[in-house]
This record gives sequence, structure tokens and C-alpha cells, in this order.
Amino acid sequence: MVHGVAHVCPECLRNFLTPGGLRRHRNSNHREFTPASDGEDENTFERVFHPLLNAPAIPPTAPPADGQDRAAWAPFNSRVEFDFAHFQFVELQASERNINTALDLWAASVMEFGGTAPWRNPRELYSTIDEIQSGDMPWKTYEMRYSGPLPPGAAPKWMTQTYELCTRNLRDVLHHQLKSPDFKGFVDMVPYRQFNHAGHRVWSNLMSGDWAWKQADLIAADPANHGCAFVPVVGGNDKTTVSVATGHQEYHPVYASPGVLTGPARRAHGKGVLPIAFLAIPKTSKKHRTKPAYQKFCRQMYHASLALIYRPLKAFMDSPEVVQCPDGHLRRVIYGIGPYIADYPEQVWLAAIVQNWCPKCEALPDHLDAEGTSAKCFRSGGGLAGTEALIRCFDPGILWDDYGVRADIVPFTNDFPRADIHELLSSDLLHQVIKGTFKDHIVSWINEYLHLIHGEKRALEIIQDIDRRISAVPEFPGLRRFPDGRDFSQWTGDDSKALMKIYLAAVAGYLPSGMVKALSSFMDFCYLVRRNAISAPDLTGIKNALDTFHHHRQIFIDCGVRIDISLPRQHSLVHYPRFIRLFGSPNGLCSSITESKHIKAVKEPWRRSSRFNALSQMLVTLQRLDKMAAHKSELAARGMTIGTTSSYTASVLAGNQPQVAAAAAAAALDDDEDDDGMVHGPKSLSDIKLAPTSQRGYPKSLDALAVHINQPRLPELLRRFLYEVLNGPLADDALPVPLDACPVFAGKVAVHHSAIAHFYAPSDLGGAGGMYRERIRSNPNWHGYARRDTVLVDVGAPIMRGIVIGRVQLFFSFDFGDKLFECALVNWLVPVGNAPDPDTGMWVVELERERGVPSLAVIDVDSIARASHLIGVYGTAALPEDFHFSDALDAFNTYFVNPYADHHMYEFLK
Repeated sequence: MVHGVAHVCPECLRNFLTPGGLRRHRNSNHREFTPASDGEDENTFERVFHPLLNAPAIPPTAPPADGQDRAAWAPFNSRVEFDFAHFQFVELQASERNINTALDLWAASVMEFGGTAPWRNPRELYSTIDEIQSGDMPWKTYEMRYSGPLPPGAAPKWMTQTYELCTRNLRDVLHHQLKSPDFKGFVDMVPYRQFNHAGHRVWSNLMSGDWAWKQADLIAADPANHGCAFVPVVGGNDKTTVSVATGHQEYHPVYASPGVLTGPARRAHGKGVLPIAFLAIPKTSKKHRTKPAYQKFCRQMYHASLALIYRPLKAFMDSPEVVQCPDGHLRRVIYGIGPYIADYPEQVWLAAIVQNWCPKCEALPDHLDAEGTSAKCFRSGGGLAGTEALIRCFDPGILWDDYGVRADIVPFTNDFPRADIHELLSSDLLHQVIKGTFKDHIVSWINEYLHLIHGEKRALEIIQDIDRRISAVPEFPGLRRFPDGRDFSQWTGDDSKALMKIYLAAVAGYLPSGMVKALSSFMDFCYLVRRNAISAPDLTGIKNALDTFHHHRQIFIDCGVRIDISLPRQHSLVHYPRFIRLFGSPNGLCSSITESKHIKAVKEPWRRSSRFNALSQMLVTLQRLDKMAAHKSELAARGMTIGTTSSYTASVLAGNQPQVAAAAAAAALDDDEDDDGMVHGPKSLSDIKLAPTSQRGYPKSLDALAVHINQPRLPELLRRFLYEVLNGPLADDALPVPLDACPVFAGKVAVHHSAIAHFYAPSDLGGAGGMYRERIRSNPNWHGYARRDTVLVDVGAPIMRGIVIGRVQLFFSFDFGDKLFECALVNWLVPVGNAPDPDTGMWVVELERERGVPSLAVIDVDSIARASHLIGVYGTAALPEDFHFSDALDAFNTYFVNPYADHHMYEFLK
């Protein structure tokens, strides 16, 4: 029987919920939790800032405008006009026809009062949006063409064609991003080194890395630059297709982000990453596509375009300019070219190397898996070992064959100070780790192994059962369901991320121990490098996990699935420790950030175009969207977007201050459909509360409720809970207290179907502040079936970090004395053994029983850390074809506690 959960210190528990942080509680009687890794809680770090580039603030020239200033809505006349325009143009992406209809309805509704709609047609609405001054970053088109010698006779079309580069002034874009009040509190204007409470170095945001500090040293060599801020520009580009049906229409957007933003702010949706250019995409016939002259021209135009995009910053890479920052203050800043986000095909072009070579090190393309190949990054740093020295010493043929270097291409970074493209190429979690090593390699190899060992027929049966196991996984907040297993034709990055959370448990029973260990160690590597903050011991853990993976992946060669593992994307993993030391966590510098921008920057604007000369229309749409976003951000900073449109308008008409108008209407709604999601705003201590609305249809008396839910022991368990509240928890070896000695409860009870947990999870996709919201359910009829979620409960046990699993049978609240209690009735699931499973590395739990009956307890919701995710230990038995996932938590004897459900969970359990 699990004891001692009624009186857990809420502050200790909330601190424990901040996975890397976690200040030690001052009361020595409370337990001290040792974090698995350090997160982003500034209270746990000592930061040492660069002494010379310390970015002192210059006071702003004027205070923010008052929220009641009607001119602040300009060019709109009121909130209702702005909200209408925002709803139609930004949210609905309405067509001109639909906007016409909405305006006609508006005009009809005010006609009897002598009013009119503010616009007669969509063109007038668009004209008003165009008048917005904020976010004005106009696009400009440059024409380029081949200027080399033409061959005799008819020249190929690509030599005579004109190509267009559409770009906007990168300096204007950075000014717009840097002054955005949305990023107040989420920027690091000074390079720094940070250390956790144990004295270990911690790398998190870009400005915490060694590269930013070294750049500051170089800039500070000129005394005139002392006191400046260093603003590196994070770039990235990636092709995307908008329509397969109409002929693979491709676009090649380039994105930019100020490197002073924190990683969570860059990952969050918003203006942290903005499109700054669309590169030309030359096309020619198959006959000319492989010609060296055409390939050279394409690459030269590619680098020339990037150099042109960055050129507005060049004058301010050695001497400063004054810009406004998110806190409203002015600072002197110096720019630099920062890390560049790109997948491997783009890296080949950017680094001017030969396909299948590593852009970082000297490893030969057919021996990328050889030990020691990552020890020396010869492409970086210049000198005798640098690429330029090689070009001076060898002819192009030797460079191509022996070094993988293209002598005919000059990287665009050569035109700018302190920039080396080989060093700046970002590690790419999406294409190197998630889609590359996991999806394209490990999953494919496992399927090949099954076919090789079991034959075609049996292998297909096993793969079908693995798919059933994947579809049978219990529901969990934020966890995508796969109703048909992984039976989808085209994998997206989100597919791979979702599948890797549950794949290990699904395949464990069908694979040999070494193969399971290879997958498990790779998963550990993946979750360690995807942390938001990585400490020096974590770097050791990353290397150990990678070494373990490299050791166990040999089984794929031994069983005949692979001849070798010389793969550029998988080889890139050996460079992650060095990259982390230079640039901080890869989580804030991943192509998933730029790929997520394709929807808003390319696909949606394209769908809103007429498809004829679509790019010019897309650029107009993007400019208007930026203006609306900037205007809304400024209005929000003045407190003018609080509440609903009607509540705000009514409050203003009544003479109230807009900043406090309709605050209640702006409060979070109890949306019972939302399991999880971002929570915008600053970091805060985690907590868990029952849903604010209690459920109807349940008896109010405790005895009647016990009969209603078929839990006859509920009254007894509640009385024992109240005894521990009044007298403290019982010792583990104490005899049960006689029931007559326990308090009697005769009050009313309210039943709730869910609880909501808020916690700091910066490594997951949360709001800009790193906060995350999760709903835990205990609902007897959730979409036609009972859903009883499991939770992590702190009981101070000697194993599994003091945590046991509780399955929530009921959430309820009641008043006792002068206090409101929020409680849960749980079944206990306790660890099997004193250590995780040796192959999967996951803890295994089973239902605790007393005299053959599942044990029950009433606990305070404060003792719940958050939801947990269990997956059945399937073994080698096949699941029935009609197995439904809603039965998963009742059908198995033992369960894996899944640490891969999200990054926060991994930090709890690993």
C-alpha cells in the first residue's frame, strides 16, 4: 500500500516540475530533488556576461502611447474596425467575395440608425491595411542572368533567360523584429556563459555558446565598439512545393531571425522568424541539367543572391548603429552572420562541397562511419588546414576527388567579416536525427531485418501487428493517434516525431536485444540533444548514448541488413557536442522552425493568389500580414486588445480604461476539448487544478456518490485521507488507523471530469515563455468510452525518482473546515523490479493489489506532478485485429512507463 501522499509540499513538487531547475527548498525537512538536467529557470543559473560588449540601454525618446488614444488605432477608427479587418484578412483569409458579403451585412445592420460600413468594398479595406506604418518592409525584385561566354549556334535557354530574386531589406526586417514588444523578456543582448548550481557550464540559447563569445572578443578588439550589443542573424532556406497537381510549383524562401532571441521564442509561432527573400529556381531540360556549366551557374547565382540579401548589414558588421529593442530602449548593435539552418542538400550548396561529403570534417564519403573521423574539422578556421589554402595548393580535380571541395564556387560568407560557412552550418535535428536516422534509417532497417529473418509472409504479419500495437497506444495529451499504425504514404516531420514517441515499445518483442538497445540508445541521444538547455554532464551523456548506439548498430551489419553505415546525415551526429558548445541547444536552430514557416509564408499566400504570376501577389499578401501583425502587437502592448470586441467597446463607451476592460472575458475558457497546448506569457511555477466547472448528474453526498460510481470504499478512503491531513502521513510500516479514529465527513462533494496542469517545459513546443498546458481526464464517457488517465504521483519511494503511477478513477472537490480540497481517487501501479528494463531502458509497472483487489487511495491533486503515459508490454503475442485503444490500460499485466511522450516526461524519468 502506498502511503504518504496527502502531505507533499506543493512548493517542492512545483519545483520538481521544472525539469532542470529546481531550486532546493529552504526547509531542510523537505525533500531535495536532483534534476535530470538543467532547464531555463534563471534562478538556478549564474550568468557571466561578456565584459566589453555589455549593451547598456539608451532611454527611449518617448513613452508608450496611452491606451485611450483613439489615434493609436489609425489607420482604423476603432477596435471593431481593426478586429473586423484582422478576422477577415488574417484569420479567415476570406476571399473578396466573402468580404463583400460581410461588409454588406455590416451596412445593413446599421442602416436604420443612419450608419454605414467603414469600407464599401475589399479594395478599400486593403487600402486601409496598406496605410499601416508598422511592419512596413517592402519587397524589391532584382533581375539576374548568365553573363559568361555563349556557345556557337543556339544557346541553351538557361543562358539567355532572366531570373528574379525577390527580397526585402534585411536591416529593416531586423529592426522590426528587434523592437517588437512581443519579445520583451525573451532576448539575450549580451553573450554570456552560464553555470548551474553544481558549477557545470550550461549551453542553451545561441548567445550562451562559445561562438557568440568569440565573436564579441573580435568585435571588442576595436575600443570604439565597447558597450555595443552583438546581434547575429540566424538564416535559413529550404525549397517547398505548393501544388503537386498543377506541376510541382516550387518556391525557395529564405528566412531570418535575430540570434539574440531565446530558442523557445524562435520556435514559437510569430515574427521571430520571417521570410526575407525568394530565390530564383533555374530550370532546364534533362539534357543540360547535368552539364558542369549549368550546375556552376546555378550555384554561383545561389551564392550571389545570398550575398545580396545580407549586403544591407555589411556596413554595420564592424561599426554599430542604434536600434530599438523589445524593452523600448535604444542600443548600439553590431551585426554578424550567425548559424545557417539548412538540410543536407542545401548544406552541400552552401559549403560548396561535393555530394556525399561532410561539410564539417575530413571524413571520406565511403568511410563516414570510421572511428576518429570527426576529430578534426578541417573545413573551418582557415590557415593551412582551411579550404582556401587547399584551393591555392591543389588543382580542381584533386580538390574534387580527395577533399570533396568545389573550386569553382565561392561561398557567400567570404564577402562578410568573421563568417565561415563551414562553421556556421547548423546541426539539423529534423533531417539528421528525426527524419534521417530514425525514419529513413532505423525504421527502414528494422523492416528489412524482419523480411530477411522471417520471410515475406511472416514479416508482413509482424509489421501489421506492430501497426496494431501503435494504434492501440492509450491516449495522452499532445500525443498523436495512429488509427492505422504507420500506414501512410508520405511521412512528414511531425509524423516522425509522433511515431518515435511510441515506436520502441511497439517493436520490442519482435527484435533481438542488441537491436532494441540500439534503438533505445538512439532515443536517449535524440532526447538529450533536443533539450532546451544542455549541461556539461549532459554532453558526456550525449557522447555515451551515441557511442552506445554506434556499438549496437553493428547488429544491422552483422545480420546482413547493411554492408556499412557511411551515411552523411547519420555521420553528422558526431559533430553535435562541438556544435552545442559553439551555438547552444540545437532545439533553437533546426529546420523544423523554417519548415513550419512555409505554411504562413508560402502555402497560404499562394492559395490566396490567382495562380497567375502568383509570387507578386504572395508578396503583397505577406506585406499586409506583417503590417497587421505589427499593428496588433503594438495595440496589445498598450492594453487595447483585452477582452472581446463587444466587451471592450462597451467598457470604453462607459468611460472605463481600456487596459482593464473586459478582463474577465479574456480569462481562459474551460474548453473541454483541449488536451494540451501552448501557454503564452512568462515562466511561472507549475501547478495543477481541477477544471473550474463541476459535472452535473452526480449525487452530492459521499455515500450516494460511492454507490453511483461503484466505488464502495470511497467514504472510508476519504476519512483516512482527512486523518493524514490533520495528523501527517503515516510511516510506511505503520498499522492502519482504526476507521473510528478518522474524521467523519458529511458535506457535499462535487465531481470533475478533468484537471489542468500548467508547467514549464521549454524543450517542448510551448509558448514563447516555455509554458505548457496539459489536461488530465477521468471521464466515464469520453467520445463513447471511459477514459481514465494515469498520472505521476510523488510518494518519496526509493526507486523511479520517488514517483509511482496512479490511474485516476475520480476527480472531486469538497469543503472541510474552512478549506477547499481538490482530490483524486486513484489505483496504484508500482514498479516491477528496482531498475528499468535492460533493453528498452524504460521502467515497467504493474497494478498493485491487496488481497487480489486493486489498491485504492484518495490523494490531494497537489501531489500529482503531471500526466503519465503507459504502453502495454506486448511481448511476442499478436494483438487481436479488433483491439481498441480504450481498453489498453486494462488489457495487460505490465506496462512500460513511456519517457518519450514528451521532453518534459523524459527529464522526469531519465
